[in-house]
Amino acid sequence: MAGATDYARELLRRQFLEMSRNPPEGVSVGLGDDENIFNWEIMLVGPPDTLYEGGFFKCVLEFPPNFPNMPPKMTFKSEMWHPNVYANGVVCISILHPPGEDQLNQQETADERWRPILGVESILVSVISMLSDPNDDSPANIDAAGRGD
Repeated sequence: MAGATDYARELLRRQFLEMSRNPPEGVSVGLGDDENIFNWEIMLVGPPDTLYEGGFFKCVLEFPPNFPNMPPKMTFKSEMWHPNVYANGVVCISILHPPGEDQLNQQETADERWRPILGVESILVSVISMLSDPNDDSPANIDAAGRGD
């Protein structure tokens, strides 16, 4: 497992440097602990023309030792009322679900789930997109889902 962890550490170090130099619009990255590349602090700026416009939202990305084979977990530390965010702040979108088919979730294809070829930028862009266009069909927070009432 040390080999996999070493690979994950080096890959994350490279992706962190790239995200530090060229982050997606509305995103900044940092490390919660300078010694732990497996725990990133993210600051997101709410996208224009959304309920979140102008807001600043702190998140944490926690990477498993077997990254990139398995996806990280993303949690909002700032309060977030969103259909695809659980009450505890955990983000629930396809790209953060483990790879492969999920027989219990027929709404989601394997191509929509995490794949090792994806990187951190893909996750961050997906989360910004989630803020702009929530998925009310598969909510983590039913109360936040648009129900038209």
